[in-house]
Amino acid sequence: MSVISLSVNGAVHEVDIDPATPLLYVLRNDLGLRGPRFGCGLGQCGACTVIIDGAAVRSCQLPTAAVSGNITTLEGLAQNGILHPLQQAWIDEQVPQCGYCQNGQLMTAKALLDRNPSPTDAEIREGMEGALCRCMTYYRIHAAIKRVVSNAATALFIDASDKTEAQV
Repeated sequence: MSVISLSVNGAVHEVDIDPATPLLYVLRNDLGLRGPRFGCGLGQCGACTVIIDGAAVRSCQLPTAAVSGNITTLEGLAQNGILHPLQQAWIDEQVPQCGYCQNGQLMTAKALLDRNPSPTDAEIREGMEGALCRCMTYYRIHAAIKRVVSNAATALFIDASDKTEAQV
């Protein structure tokens, strides 16, 4: 057993665990976070996805001792009771069906948009590849991501318009 320090959703946690324990187990069992889920246990389905320093990572295969950096889970997306734009788009587009894959879908989409805030349809399909959905809601997932991109572009346009008017 070893005491390992983890930065999760902006808070530092110390856990006394076997260093080989997969990060998923620590997040769920020791820290009580239920966003990341056990799906395949092989890192292939995406249900266990978390973001570590901006990259979508499968936590079911990652030994906790190998983790360095800031971990963001689904629980860390909303801030001060306000949903992240992706979470709101998920609701607006009625994405979830059974809901099991939603953690992986949302976290993969967040990492994609952090890397590329204006992806094309092809880039969305490529960026979301490997995040599996048993209910086949891929079209609604795609629409939700496009909604966030569109809303961000509109916000930038409105912000630029406000600045232009203020300067006149």
